Formats: sequence, C-alpha cells, structure tokens
Amino acid sequence: MKDLQNSLDLRLAQLQALPKMKDGSIMDALKSHGFSRRDFMKWAGSMTALLALPASLAPSVAKAAEMADRLPVIWLHMAECTGCSESLLRSDAPTIDSLIFDYISLEYHETVMAASGWQAEENLEGAIEKYKGQYVLMVEGGIPAGQNAFYLSIGPEGKTGEAHAKHAAEHAAAIFAIGTCSSFGGIQAAAPNPTGAMPLHKVTNKPVINVPGCPPSEKNIVGNVLHYLLFGTLPALDSYNRPKWAYGHRIHDLCERRGHFDAGEFVETFGDEGAKKGYCLYKVGCKGPYTFNNCSQERFNSHTSWPIQAGHGCIGCSEPNFWDNMGPFEEPLGDRLYKSVFGGLGSDAVADKIGIGVLALTGVAIAAHAVIASAKKAEE
Repeated sequence: MKDLQNSLDLRLAQLQALPKMKDGSIMDALKSHGFSRRDFMKWAGSMTALLALPASLAPSVAKAAEMADRLPVIWLHMAECTGCSESLLRSDAPTIDSLIFDYISLEYHETVMAASGWQAEENLEGAIEKYKGQYVLMVEGGIPAGQNAFYLSIGPEGKTGEAHAKHAAEHAAAIFAIGTCSSFGGIQAAAPNPTGAMPLHKVTNKPVINVPGCPPSEKNIVGNVLHYLLFGTLPALDSYNRPKWAYGHRIHDLCERRGHFDAGEFVETFGDEGAKKGYCLYKVGCKGPYTFNNCSQERFNSHTSWPIQAGHGCIGCSEPNFWDNMGPFEEPLGDRLYKSVFGGLGSDAVADKIGIGVLALTGVAIAAHAVIASAKKAEE
C-alpha cells in the first residue's frame, strides 16, 4: 500500500510539472454549476471504489481529476451514431463526470467543436503534431477498412476513416476504443457486413483498450481517463482487452433479480404476474449470464435506472459480435450454440434446468429440516 501511494505521488508530481492547458480550475467549473467541494470529494470516493482502489487513495484520485487539463485528448468519429459521445454530453443536467470531461484538454471532437472543413482538418493535424507521443486517442465507431475503406471518407481531403485512425494511433500515448462499434465492430460489422467494418484494434498494431457498451456509461469513459492520469499506464484487462475494474463481473453476478433466477422464478411473457413481481427476465431473452459490464452498479439516466430494472432483459451489448450472437433479443439463448466464457457451465446453463435443480434442492432442504424438527420435538 505504501509503495502504491509513493508511486501515485510521483506520478501526480510529474503531472503537476506539466503546463496547464485551460484557464481556471476544475473547482471553478464545478462551483459554477452548483457543485461543492464536498460533492467533488464524494465523487472522487465513488470513482476510487469503481476503479477498485483502496478508499485511502480518494484524495489522490481527486488531485488527478483536478489536473485533467494536463492530458490532451483527441476523439475521432468513425461509422457510428454518436451515442457514446451522447452518453457523456446529453444528460438532463451537467454531472461531475461530464464536467471533468469538459475540463480535459479536448483537442479534437467533431461533435462539440465549432470548426469544420479545412479548419477542422488543420486542428486535428496540429494537435497530433504538437502533442505527439503525449495525447490520449479515443475512437468512436466501427472502421470500414481495406478495399472497403472508401465507405467512410472524412474531411475536405476525403481521407478514409481508416487512414485517420491509423495516423492518430501511430503517435498516441494511449488508445481507447469507446463503445461496442469501435471495440468489436458493432452493428456496422454485423452480417453480412457490406462495408467491411472492423474494430479499431484490427487497423493498428498498438495496444487498444476496449470500452464497449451501446453506449458505455459515462463513468466507464471518464474512469479510464482517470486511471491513465493516476498511473500513466494501461489498466488490467480481460481476454477482450476490457478494463477489469469495469468489466470484471457479469451482469448476472450483481443483478437485482438474481435471487429470483436462483429460486427458479421467471417472467414467462412480458406483462405477466412474474413481470409485476420483478422475477428474472432470462426466459424473455435476458443475456445477463453472458455479458460482462457494470450496468447494475452505474445505471443510466443520471444513475436512476437500467434496462433490467425497467423490465427488459440485457441484450449483451458489451460482448463481441452481440448483434449476431445474442439475437433474437427477446428469446433466451437456451441450448443454441454459443461459445460463452464458461462453455455452458454455471450461469450459462439453461435457466429452466437451473431453476428446477434449485427448487429440487430447496425441497430436499425443507424436508430435511422438517425431519430434524420432528426428531427434536420427540426428544423433548
């Protein structure tokens, strides 16, 4: 723990020595939107927990966030719907997460920048050259590549998205694929994939951190920036290059309806009595047992709800090729061939079988309890 704190102190000192890129401070920005220092520290504490760091490091997380303007960020848009950017920008009121992202030195982002055409192209090239080897690259969207690259042309020179992505990735200090489209190809890469769309990691040979979701939560996006600020290194990853702190558990593991699954209590059709009682949604298509994400913790709509709470099952949007593998979305996978992480064991088994097994075990336990109780009464 002491060694970790010392390494963080050293990293923060290095950040402190870098020039500020914006006027004012993050606290000024927060106060102007009604957030107090106390609110900020509570947010820092929650981010510390989210990143699976000891609670004692919350002050270091707060200090890193206050120096977020030392980190230049270039955000590229490929073939996508801009939903991942909207996850950060389109809230009913500014959140601390969105304000932190505003405070970051965002050098290029087509959705929020005023420039267009030649001026936008000049800004992008200028940022890449000025901060070569220092900037964080975030890419949103699948990328038509190879002989299909012409399906996505960007800017006044008509460069392909593939060319832009390769050029920006070549000089980046860290690269994040934001959203399922950039991480795994998304709907653009779904069969028959006429544009030849592919994920970011297939067009560059540099390490890419995948932050999937359709869209990912704002905390999963900002959390990765904070992690890089804190450590200057990439986080621990799973087999699909997703940060373990955000994608280390299945939806099923932390689902509020998990108890009903274990008890064999399922919604059979939308709107039935089971649905009214909040039963498990597996039989109406929930892909929670196959999907790794922290949606149940972070939620959406200002952290008020998420699809399962609202009554619809998880569709598996943070998994590779989910458009092809997880559909139809309102039918259970059941015995259909699907290469899951656990190969059909545990929570990947068919819900009917698990439910029946659990209920059988419960019946045995109740019978055993009755026998023991009767024996004790007889002894008395």
